[in-house]
Amino acid sequence: MNKPQDINTTIPLWIDGKPQAARSTRTAGVTNPATGAVTRQVPLADASDIDAAVASAKRELPAWRDTPPLRRARILMKFRELLVAHHEELAKLVTEEHGKTLPDAMGSVQRGIEVVEFVTGIPQLLKGEHSPDVGTGVDTHSLRQPLGVCAGITPFNFPVMVPLWMFPVAIACGNTFVLKPSEKVPSASMRMAELLKEAGLPDGVLNVVHGDKVAVDALLHHPDVKAVSFVGSTPIAKYIYETCAKEGKRVQALGGAKNHAVVLADADLDFAADALIGAAYGSAGERCMAISAVVAVEEVADALVAKLKASAEKLKIGSGTAPGVDMGPVISKPHRDKISGYVDQGVAAGAKLVLDGRGVKVPGGEDGFFIGASLFDRVTTDMSIYRDEIFGPVLVVLRVKTLDDAIAMINANPYANGTAVFTRSGGAARKFEREIEVGMVGINVPIPVPIAFYSFGGWRNSLFGDQHVHGPEGVRFYTRGKVVTTRWPDANALPSGFNMPTLG
Repeated sequence: MNKPQDINTTIPLWIDGKPQAARSTRTAGVTNPATGAVTRQVPLADASDIDAAVASAKRELPAWRDTPPLRRARILMKFRELLVAHHEELAKLVTEEHGKTLPDAMGSVQRGIEVVEFVTGIPQLLKGEHSPDVGTGVDTHSLRQPLGVCAGITPFNFPVMVPLWMFPVAIACGNTFVLKPSEKVPSASMRMAELLKEAGLPDGVLNVVHGDKVAVDALLHHPDVKAVSFVGSTPIAKYIYETCAKEGKRVQALGGAKNHAVVLADADLDFAADALIGAAYGSAGERCMAISAVVAVEEVADALVAKLKASAEKLKIGSGTAPGVDMGPVISKPHRDKISGYVDQGVAAGAKLVLDGRGVKVPGGEDGFFIGASLFDRVTTDMSIYRDEIFGPVLVVLRVKTLDDAIAMINANPYANGTAVFTRSGGAARKFEREIEVGMVGINVPIPVPIAFYSFGGWRNSLFGDQHVHGPEGVRFYTRGKVVTTRWPDANALPSGFNMPTLG
């Protein structure tokens, strides 16, 4: 795909293994957040576009489902090689359309590549169990089989990594796939579709459609879509979960977060502060695993806040492509204004504004969507800056007396995606990991995103569904189990009766 250079360029859909123009006439602008300039147009697919993509996936399903897992794995091995070769190219597309710094984008692409590495082992991951002689002349074995046509709906903040959590796992398991990336960041998904075709994927196994709620609803209600994966905000996750449940579809819908980091009295404060700065302000806070709330015990709170302020003041803000930049712009002007409004609310509620990121000026980026790092102290749980997922560079500090108080606070929060504790005490760490009711936990690790061969997912309002993404749970999500009980009777076998059969 030649990278579009002007607003007259419209990114196509990817259906049946090639770029195709959308049937829909609606479009939206794709913006470079560092400059505010519209760089290209993206079609907003309608139901007929979704029908075409799903039909392509359905046509190819029987042949792909029957392709031996080892052959599927070999295509994914080649895809992994191409992702590595085009690592920087993909990262630059992320930076151009999302705004995050190039090193941050490079890291996110790498985490996606690791999921592809994991599913190249799909022959092993799909192995069932076999039990001979469960009864006289009777054997039992289990199978895991693909679901059919699956769909993925992915967010703007990780245009490569999150799609790679979904479609490589699904297609490795023998499903075909329709990907609907965020219309704000469409180019990386198109490039990955091209690379997967180059790797040898048959046409129709992966399709890419762009769009808004119209496209999403068409996928959710389509009778040939058997499973839907989603990452985004909690209200939309809940909507997708409820809609798919009514339609009888399998669904995993990952929602929002309010991730806490607890800092205990025995923690290394320099280490903790340095880790928290990156976790809170990296990617301008636009991460579902960003630390947005620090829970500090009173005796170290003053010192910790001082260290956080000193570090946050030194952050270099600018275009994600500029060398030495720590934090790029946020995704859009409305989102920047929303973040600024939350800072206003925090001040009005009586929180102590230690560092104000509103009104930051970036030379050459006057039309970009920049906002600086904000830091609040003495925040309480009734304030909107604590209750809501701001999804921006705003870090709030709450104070507690004990670890028990911190655990109770976190467990009372409606979100439960990720959390962390900073301590030198093994006993405190063990207590925290056992008692905290959160899906992903870090011990002196501020962003505990699991490696690809574990699964990613939160609890409570951070996940709607039974299975997490990628890793072993991802394989289970994209397959269904079947148990086969076998007997090969000889000519002298007695006929079956009408009683309940037993295997003894």
